[in-house]
Amino acid sequence: MITMRRKSSGAYSPTLETIRMVERTIRDAKQLFTVAELKRKLPKKVHHYTLKNILEYLDESGKIAYTVRGVVWVFATPPKITALLAKGREWK
Repeated sequence: MITMRRKSSGAYSPTLETIRMVERTIRDAKQLFTVAELKRKLPKKVHHYTLKNILEYLDESGKIAYTVRGVVWVFATPPKITALLAKGREWK
């Protein structure tokens, strides 16, 4: 069976600020929780379809696991990259 996803009409396109807010909330929670719980934890209200678009984007980018059971942060920065950033050079 083939399932088709409807393309977003743009009516519920999230801003970068909203994406980052959702991402930060999920990352800092460090536990599995439902979409309803996520909505309650967010510092600002987010429209349901906007939140769904954000969760689909974060899932496709490999930062979260978004399933029927809930949402959880799964992305881990490799230690090698963290070490390189720590040794990084500041440009003034």
